[in-house]
Amino acid sequence: MTRTRLAPTAAVAGVLLALAACTSGTGGGDTGGDAGGGSPGASGEVNPDAPLYDQLPPEIQDAGAITIATDTHPPYRTVEDGGEVTGIDPDLQVALAEQLGVPFEPQLTSGLDAILTGMLSGRYDAFNGPVRTTPEREADFDAVVWMTTRTSYVYSAERQDELGEPTALCGARVAGVTGSVTESQLELYNEWCAGEGLEPAEFMGFDDTNSTFLAVNSDRADYAGTTESAALDLQASDPGTYEYIVQTDEQGAGTDQLAMFMPKGNGLAEPMHAAFEAIFENGEYERVMGEWGLEDVMVDAPTLNPMSGQ
Repeated sequence: MTRTRLAPTAAVAGVLLALAACTSGTGGGDTGGDAGGGSPGASGEVNPDAPLYDQLPPEIQDAGAITIATDTHPPYRTVEDGGEVTGIDPDLQVALAEQLGVPFEPQLTSGLDAILTGMLSGRYDAFNGPVRTTPEREADFDAVVWMTTRTSYVYSAERQDELGEPTALCGARVAGVTGSVTESQLELYNEWCAGEGLEPAEFMGFDDTNSTFLAVNSDRADYAGTTESAALDLQASDPGTYEYIVQTDEQGAGTDQLAMFMPKGNGLAEPMHAAFEAIFENGEYERVMGEWGLEDVMVDAPTLNPMSGQ
């Protein structure tokens, strides 16, 4: 079944062109890289009187900022022409920084594998996904879960008759971010396809969400797999151009827990979890999620390492 929900945002053509321009300037690929070594979107000042400043590790206090990996994934993050990062994630960072006493300093990179490797090497202090937490990931990273999601598959509205039914995805070409929730969810979808006597979908891996949407626009892929919030944002950007189907429980979807990740042992997990608890309590979390139309994927409280309890 196709779901439609609209919300005002920038025109998709301009957004995609801007993101493509920014992405081409990154190191990209499997090794990742910063956009000219800069920190687009960094703002704010250190406030030693903030409620959680004393809980920050000395390295963060000395640096005066939390270096956070940033990629292009609307509506979580959109990199504007001038390098400014806008979206849900930057809005949450402002609220969290008020509690922690240091700003977030975004570092633009590309590819989930590069981001995770960069955190383990000490290049980045954190990454806010959207990335699903798993027991395997929590072996290397601390995870603060702050939202849930279901996987959705975006396609051109012109192909509604051809692609609008769940069975149409079986045997189709599906673009998705390598190593993302979509890749693992598509494997479960393919199990459902097999049970229906249909061919499995082909997964086509890309470095970022912007590239998956461009693959649909250029007919290199039939669908772009993404979070439902990203599907809603794209659909609303250009009404009538895109539709999407949502993976159901019958098709193995379940509900994924999305988290901010930090390397084990960097000392940020406890203060970051406390900062999330604070913005849940003071209403900033609800305000930001409401402004972006994400009420359906809110959680009642943030949780730290729910898969491992460590």
